[in-house]
Amino acid sequence: MEDLKKLKVAILTESGFEQSELTSPKEAMEAKGVTVHIVSPQPKEVRGWDEKDWGITLKVDKHISEAKADDYDGLVLPGGVINPDKLRTNKEAVRFIQEFFEAGKPVAAICHGPQSLIEAGVVDGREMTSYKSIKTDLINAGATWTDKEVVVDNGLVTSRSPADLEAFNQKLLEELQEGIHAKV
Repeated sequence: MEDLKKLKVAILTESGFEQSELTSPKEAMEAKGVTVHIVSPQPKEVRGWDEKDWGITLKVDKHISEAKADDYDGLVLPGGVINPDKLRTNKEAVRFIQEFFEAGKPVAAICHGPQSLIEAGVVDGREMTSYKSIKTDLINAGATWTDKEVVVDNGLVTSRSPADLEAFNQKLLEELQEGIHAKV
């Protein structure tokens, strides 16, 4: 995975992201030399949710108003209940997500993260997984929902929960290495 060192990936998040679902993929990518930026509607920092209480605070590298998919090779959407709920109501965040799909770039979403993909209108016809409570939302948006630790569909990586992070991170790295995928 030598060629990962030249890649740059955005993690799009709001405050309220599930802490492990951001930190674990970030650490896995950085361990392979990927440059990772936290992109957010928040101007300076975001705060994680660590299972049952507020967790770490992370610096925002780029405000969503300045972010373009052209500047990145992939996108990660951590879950948590609060984070995707805020992102899906933010027009700039939804636009940013759509740009990755239009360009065929890898996108990875875990747990509740796929809720933002529903708002972006990019799940119809895709095989996906997620946290069980948003299964019906994904099906109603046209996805084929599968109960597996990780599902890959043409550059889109999805997983159910923090318990699936090892498989999620592995597939994320594989899809980043593959690069641009054919648009569907």
